[in-house]
Amino acid sequence: MKILSLFLIILFYALNLTFAQSTLGNAVQKFVKDPLHQNASVSFKLVDLSTKKTAYSFDSERTMATASTTKLFSTATALELLGPNYRAKTRFYSDGNIDSNGVLNGNIWIRGGGDPSLGSKYFFSEEHQYDFLQNWVKELQKIGIKTIAGNIITDASEFGYNGAPDGWSWVDMGNYYGAGPSGLTVGDNLIQLHFKTGSKVNQSTVLVKIHPFVPELMYHNYVLSSQRRGDNSYIYGAPFSMDRFITGTLPVNKEDFIVKGSLPDPEKQVAYLFAQELIKSEIQFNGHYKTVREMDLSKNDYDNRTLIFTHSGERLIDIINKTNFKSINLFAEHLVCLIAYKKTGNGSSRKGLEIIESYWKNKLGFTSIHLTDGSGLSRMNAISATHFTSLLYYMNTSKYSKEFFHSLPVAGESGTLKVICRGQAGQGRVFAKSGTMRRIKSYAGYIHSKSGKKYAFAITINNPEGSIRNVRKKMEVIFNAIANQ
Repeated sequence: MKILSLFLIILFYALNLTFAQSTLGNAVQKFVKDPLHQNASVSFKLVDLSTKKTAYSFDSERTMATASTTKLFSTATALELLGPNYRAKTRFYSDGNIDSNGVLNGNIWIRGGGDPSLGSKYFFSEEHQYDFLQNWVKELQKIGIKTIAGNIITDASEFGYNGAPDGWSWVDMGNYYGAGPSGLTVGDNLIQLHFKTGSKVNQSTVLVKIHPFVPELMYHNYVLSSQRRGDNSYIYGAPFSMDRFITGTLPVNKEDFIVKGSLPDPEKQVAYLFAQELIKSEIQFNGHYKTVREMDLSKNDYDNRTLIFTHSGERLIDIINKTNFKSINLFAEHLVCLIAYKKTGNGSSRKGLEIIESYWKNKLGFTSIHLTDGSGLSRMNAISATHFTSLLYYMNTSKYSKEFFHSLPVAGESGTLKVICRGQAGQGRVFAKSGTMRRIKSYAGYIHSKSGKKYAFAITINNPEGSIRNVRKKMEVIFNAIANQ
């Protein structure tokens, strides 16, 4: 009797497992064979975290562009190599003495350390975004400076001057999501353009103001009014170029429609902002503001300068949380550069990506992974579902597993997953990063099923027909099937 009971129990669980796998398999196959996906590429994998065994896969070794799920590699590697409490630092130096009258007979050097949180709207309210400038003035006053006889020189050279990672498109770099990393980033390297639109279709728009003010910046406005909803404009402009061209359309009858663009030269903007703050303060300053890039300094020797004070940025884990929850491209790119600078002293994007690829190849034996940026904006990235699930499995065992897990949005509840699986089986059970670009949709993360099973998963589709919104809804069926197991 006991043997029969044991047999029935085993049979019950086996049938339930088979049913669950069949349900998931049906969901994946339905997604893959959807008529709108017949010319698309799909990569999917589900791994049981307790056994490391593959629960289900489809073309899981195929590499492709994955959009913002690429950020998982940037955030995970930064956690592993820098630790959650790492803070990027901006350092102030002087190259002259302070006399008895409080006159600094020399220059102030502001040496950037790649802090992406400096003046960031993600950490400070609008009215307090630039409070750091006043704090910097107070630090100079503390050491007795009343007059600066020299200049303000900003130095963003620790990240180099490429301006943007390789593989970024011309159509992206002038827009807010295409703001590149800098050794001296400020205010998210963001500019707000305020437009007044016409009352008729195809009427010219008026660029009323730009905030913050950027000296020498010129916009050529070709944006027209339209019946289309939302922002359908595009800003074109290369890093460091003060010429910007805006095309596309904005909705009719808008008195103040805000379009977000990227700051061309953050290093120069910091110099300008601090010079303006000094002019408003009690410190006398009649000099100029300059940048290391424009001065074309081949060698910048801080050993012969005096460190005055250091400004520390926000903790790395807090930056990672913002990166994954809100999918901030700029922050992800900064993480790549911070890794490179910390490990080699060369904070370029290229060096950081080399370190990331090498790190995971050594840890997990990766082959055929290609990273050309840290945010996923580049369509030249090539990552498979297996790459993601291997990374996720490893991070589940890392000493920073809790920090990494809690940096992920929750389906139906938070971040970029707030509308995913809302009111469905997957709500509160899917913890993942999403990725979205034209003709690309992806998710990668963890799913905790109703039976107590915990999985790592990844799914990417390239070049589907139809809307990305419809693709998302079809992916939800797969997530719910996993959650119901």
